[in-house]
Amino acid sequence: MNIHEYQGKAILKGFGAPVSAGAPALSVEEAVAAAKTLPGPVYVVKSQIHAGGRGKGKFQGLPADAKGGVRLAKSIDEVAAFAQEMLGRTLVTEQTGPAGKQVNRLYIEDGSDIAKEFYLSMLVDRETSRVAFVVSTEGGMDIEKVAHDAPEKIVTFSVDPATGAMAHHGRKVAQTLGLTGDLAKQAEKLVAQLYTAFVSTDMAMLEINPLVVTKQSELRCLDAKVTFDTNALYRHQELLKLRDLTEEDAKEIEASKYDLNYIALEGTIGCMVNGAGLAMATMDIIKLYGATPANFLDVGGGATKEKVAAAFKIITSDPNVKGILVNIFGGIMRCDVVAEGVVAAVREVGLAVPLVVRLEGTNVELGKKIISESGLNVVPADNLDDAAQKIVKATAKKEAA
Repeated sequence: MNIHEYQGKAILKGFGAPVSAGAPALSVEEAVAAAKTLPGPVYVVKSQIHAGGRGKGKFQGLPADAKGGVRLAKSIDEVAAFAQEMLGRTLVTEQTGPAGKQVNRLYIEDGSDIAKEFYLSMLVDRETSRVAFVVSTEGGMDIEKVAHDAPEKIVTFSVDPATGAMAHHGRKVAQTLGLTGDLAKQAEKLVAQLYTAFVSTDMAMLEINPLVVTKQSELRCLDAKVTFDTNALYRHQELLKLRDLTEEDAKEIEASKYDLNYIALEGTIGCMVNGAGLAMATMDIIKLYGATPANFLDVGGGATKEKVAAAFKIITSDPNVKGILVNIFGGIMRCDVVAEGVVAAVREVGLAVPLVVRLEGTNVELGKKIISESGLNVVPADNLDDAAQKIVKATAKKEAA
């Protein structure tokens, strides 16, 4: 689960980490009121969307040279003007894709005198089963670009969960960033605070870009991108209240109600598969034959008829879907259950696009019989390669018609 920057900073502040003063705003009036509570005379007006690259982003409907989603205001009047221009408008960044995201919230923050900018993030390193720090002197830049152009400027280390963050971890960060004296002590303290916040709230990722040194020689978290481990949210009811459903795809929200692993993509062929690995292979072979998947959807190993029907409805609710491929290899999952779910869903919502079904494994003959006797216009397939070719061909034919 992702949260907004201002929410992430509030959490970090609760663990003692240094952040700038600020307040969220849902309207121009609230933005002005928030600015009046800050010292000023410089304010930062920040669009709050679940995507990075806001500063370099572009608003739809504004000139190409217009300022992005993070702006420096030198007066209360400028705060009001920027808020008026940003709220309700769609912001397009490298991470949102061309569709962009509508800005419904702002964060009005006190301006900072920045002397240096750094990069610091934390994530779960699955190779070591530990929390890892990623640190770089190249703050304010995309870490992917730094990794490509200057990988030597990125330092990564993990923390033993038996000890937690210790003094030498803080010294490692200070050394990497070239901090000495009191700033090195601040870095040591910050590392401990961030590690405690990360573990205590079951974060999956924390990115601070940039982490800055102000001209007053203070370390400060100038941004905070936070993702929580969804599987651990049952023990953090207070964090669930931070979820902003307007930032999530409606189909993904619906899928979560049925415990379906669904991710919306930008292609035209909907996929319903059991097993993450098989789902990835299905998506790959669709690409191999020249088409693009519209989603990743793993119904899991023990799906019920109702769960399969819900998954099928979610796929058909996507207007971009021009064809559907059902690829089931039945182990724990029974092919007859899948067939019953698909038939039930098609009879309820109809079928306006080509449907190719490949079944194999437990109760496969019964599953095929259920579909063949349903009277539905379903194209059977013998194997994955055959299924992929058939759905790509059928989809292309329908689009050309």
